[in-house]
Amino acid sequence: MTKPHHSPISVRGIDFTSRPTARKPITCVYAQLAQGTLRFKNLARWDSFAGFETMVAQNGPWIAGMDFPFAQPRKLVSGVAWPLVWGDCIDVVGALSRVEFRQVLEDYKRDRPAGDRHHRRECDRLAASQSPQTLYGTPVGLMFYEGAVRLKRSGVHLPHHQAGDRDRIVLETYPGLLARSILGRRAYKNDTRAKQTQDQAQARQDLLNAMIGGECLARYGFALDAPSDLAQDPGADDLDALLCAIQAAWGWLHRDQRFGAPAQVDRLEGWICDPALRMRPAHENRMSGGMVE
Repeated sequence: MTKPHHSPISVRGIDFTSRPTARKPITCVYAQLAQGTLRFKNLARWDSFAGFETMVAQNGPWIAGMDFPFAQPRKLVSGVAWPLVWGDCIDVVGALSRVEFRQVLEDYKRDRPAGDRHHRRECDRLAASQSPQTLYGTPVGLMFYEGAVRLKRSGVHLPHHQAGDRDRIVLETYPGLLARSILGRRAYKNDTRAKQTQDQAQARQDLLNAMIGGECLARYGFALDAPSDLAQDPGADDLDALLCAIQAAWGWLHRDQRFGAPAQVDRLEGWICDPALRMRPAHENRMSGGMVE
């Protein structure tokens, strides 16, 4: 049942990884949106997928924002002859081993011309995020493989993709989009110790201070109450998880307007939740089937 807009709602933000370890865990911020303020509650780190799977199975009501692509580009899906319906496509992906999935993507791009090997979804182009096919550097292709299959199996409600338990809502978020809106080109994180700098540390603190100091209210419509030490992590996993929670909370406030998405969203490709993309319509010729709201 949809709750009144003024009712408190539990909000989670997930900084995801394709291979969680003690050194690079999945990071989850727990927060609550109530009376016009998103308040940080606590932080969890999981060095395996078990913690993530337990969290998405927890009874609601809650809403979560997660930092990984929930889908692949339509052009790639068509090119490898996967089903063009999201759920069926995810079932095919889930039947592949990690090695087999990687091989499908490598085989697809091998004989294609330069500039036409990695595709992006409509929302990736608008958000300036990388191709969900990416297997190296930040391997968001493998994050999709590990994350999307688990989301489908969990039965959560995925606007635009899957009609599930509406007390457990999950939105695709992208903290880099939020960070760029405040920091511009300033780098604010690096997972490699030798490449971590004081300038990045200052950028993280400036970003968090700006959001607490009024930018969150101005851009997302609610104030932010969060501890300053969330900016200390050089890899910014803690901070990125908080940014995902902010984007998810904005989506919750706009749940009666497709969680902030435009009227036409390709149900195969999905959408990234952030007000920067709200007024930028997806191409109508990318629609496939009715809406899932």
